[in-house]
Amino acid sequence: MITLTLLHPIQSVPVQSWCFESESVVRIGRSNDNDVIIYSAVVSRHHVELWNHASGWKIINFGANGTYVDDRPIAQVSVADGMTIRLGNSGPKIRIRVGATNVEPAKKTRAPQRELPDHKDAVSKDRSTAWSRGVGIIEDDEYGALTQIDLD
Repeated sequence: MITLTLLHPIQSVPVQSWCFESESVVRIGRSNDNDVIIYSAVVSRHHVELWNHASGWKIINFGANGTYVDDRPIAQVSVADGMTIRLGNSGPKIRIRVGATNVEPAKKTRAPQRELPDHKDAVSKDRSTAWSRGVGIIEDDEYGALTQIDLD
């Protein structure tokens, strides 16, 4: 089992988690054909893959903006339980847990809600970022505030 947890960009607290029990490959990127979909300007359509080998999980970078572990770019590394990767040098951070965890498969963690403007002409300066299939969109603004908009 492998669990991926998206971390808040400022506070590094969990925002969303995905749990995979029997997959041999987990794909992360902007494209809809990934297992974990992250819409962000620094995330490539097919950014990174995690492969389950007999010797353990490996991370392989395919992203044009790189994948980073401890602020160092990687091409391919072995997964260590509890490690955090960053997609792009300023992009989203994902914590990786390997083995049994207390997160149930497909568990959704919601971000705090924020009031939206009443008037229809409001122009949003938010940079939209979406996580997970069919759940919703998480928007982060220039101050790091997050809002989840449910699509279900």
